[in-house]
Amino acid sequence: MKFLLISVSAIELMACTSTSYPPMPVVSEVNLQRYEGKWYQIALIPNRFQSMCVSDTSAEYVAQGDSIRVINRCRKADQRMEEAIGVAEPVAGSNNAKLRVSFFRPFYGDYWILDLDRDYQWVLVGEPSRKYGWILSRTPVLNQETLQRIWAKAESLGYRQQDFQISPRSSEK
Repeated sequence: MKFLLISVSAIELMACTSTSYPPMPVVSEVNLQRYEGKWYQIALIPNRFQSMCVSDTSAEYVAQGDSIRVINRCRKADQRMEEAIGVAEPVAGSNNAKLRVSFFRPFYGDYWILDLDRDYQWVLVGEPSRKYGWILSRTPVLNQETLQRIWAKAESLGYRQQDFQISPRSSEK
């Protein structure tokens, strides 16, 4: 429940930001059917709404009509899994590369797909303020070469590699 409440708080803050940032390009198109499924969090810019997550963070996306069901999970320090369920809606005219995500309507946060493997095996996700960023993968681990390539892309978009933290993994139960 705390994960959900903190997620809500973060989405509210993201929705209320009014600072101007340079434009951030996104990928040209995202096939939501191929994007569906489970993604493991490889790295993130630490944020308070995920602060209770100590390992095994993942997201699962399931299409539901014109929107996407979002199921975020992570392991807490007491080894219990925490879950938050939300919804993502594609932004009109973005070819599904920009989504608005909410864990508590009517508050939405930006979820922009900044770089995506052509085989949908990894993705760089961010938002215009560059305060939040994630690297996700279909597998729990990415090789260093791929990770360096993604960080280089993130830096070309105004992120700083040193702001990202590798997400711990344990033996998932």
